[in-house]
Amino acid sequence: MAGRGQQTFKKRQKEQQRKERQQEKMEKRLQRRHDTQTQEQAEPQTGAPVVPPPVN
Repeated sequence: MAGRGQQTFKKRQKEQQRKERQQEKMEKRLQRRHDTQTQEQAEPQTGAPVVPPPVN
């Protein structure tokens, strides 16, 4: 990177790393969302909510 200082180069590298981490996090979120949706579709719905017993 001719003509640019060391500080500018470091800033650019840092920004690239930040963007990569942000993209990885977004991919993980989408994967989790997809996994939960497929899991919900695979499990049969009974229609009755699960209610814990009362505590006395």
